[in-house]
Amino acid sequence: MKTIIIGGGPSGMMAAITAKSTYPDMEVILLEKNNTLGKKLLITGKGRCNITSSLDITEFIKNIPGNGMFLYSAFQKYNNIDIIKFLEKNGVKTKEERGNRVFPLSNQSIDVLNAFENELKKYNVHVYININVKQIIKENKFIVKTDNLGNLEADKIVIATGGMSYPVTGSTGDGYKFARNFGHEIKEIKASLVPLEIKEKEDCMEMQGLSLKNVSIHIKNIVNNKKIYEDFGEMLFTHFGVSGPTILSSSAHLIRYKDIQKLLNEEKIKLYIDLKPALTEEQLNIRIRRDFENYINKEFKNSLFKLLPKKMINYIIRKSGISPEKKVNEITKEERVKLVKLIKNLEFTVKGTRPIEEAIITSGGINIKEINPSTMESKIVKNLYFAGEIIDVDAYTGGFNLQIAYSTGYTAGLLK
Repeated sequence: MKTIIIGGGPSGMMAAITAKSTYPDMEVILLEKNNTLGKKLLITGKGRCNITSSLDITEFIKNIPGNGMFLYSAFQKYNNIDIIKFLEKNGVKTKEERGNRVFPLSNQSIDVLNAFENELKKYNVHVYININVKQIIKENKFIVKTDNLGNLEADKIVIATGGMSYPVTGSTGDGYKFARNFGHEIKEIKASLVPLEIKEKEDCMEMQGLSLKNVSIHIKNIVNNKKIYEDFGEMLFTHFGVSGPTILSSSAHLIRYKDIQKLLNEEKIKLYIDLKPALTEEQLNIRIRRDFENYINKEFKNSLFKLLPKKMINYIIRKSGISPEKKVNEITKEERVKLVKLIKNLEFTVKGTRPIEEAIITSGGINIKEINPSTMESKIVKNLYFAGEIIDVDAYTGGFNLQIAYSTGYTAGLLK
């Protein structure tokens, strides 16, 4: 018996390790198109690798807006505790940070990749890099046609080629072509966990590089005044708009919102930022009054350094309508109230998302109705399995997408 896994990301590596450890006499081959395994894994979490979340596994599905229930069985088979034990067995200690995020203690994603590679060697999985798979066909057996290894035969195939995000890591959509050729439907591919472009681009450029922590955001459809998403945490201003964890997670909701493209085109989607969510308007007013008393003879432009990040002060002054040269003791109560409301409710117009090439994850993929959730086997072609981002499942930031990769890879690797 021979199994070929196509794709050397976390789901493919996990599938290969699971297959070989479950069936020691089976020949297991892992094919990777890049010159190294786990290329995308290495850049996750800004190179630190947000391994998983420490939330109870029952909470995971709530953080997976894209077909979360499909993953119930896979999470039962392999969960966040399992991946932490897997890593610790290979000498990778972990730590938990804010937001239930789990990282390697070393803050080095290479340590996570090394753990996977250790297991691949331990179980004698045949790993080939720089292999371009051109086509997969099925006769009596599967035939995998490659550029540089010729034609390979296999009894079972696991396709774990990733999605379309970060194509420089090898996620170029090859797996969709293979699946489509076997009769599978590919649900519309969209960018998810992706930065947002903002109409007020010049304002964002002025604050480019500014990272805000402990802020509250919400995104609203101003046609019906309904909130689409709200969150608390970190965000970042960029040359095109906004990014950071809260913004990336908001994109997973935006792409699923009814008539979103029409609303974006009509400038009906607004982002609101509360810079001081821990304070009510009354408390913030008191805080500003106290600051003003300390700077009573200074100009307004020199009175906000304790309250706001330096990069944001000019923007706030401009939006407040208060003259920067105005003496603090001349600022009226009405002007101060307007400043409070501004700080509690910065408004930006969302134009759209950045291209899929800049997305962390792909939304869309192989229709989950055509995959057995208990085994990850195709319902159309026997002995064909799928794992990871190629499936139409996607989650928020926080380690959930990597857990999907491990859990679906493990389930597929059981080859049931």
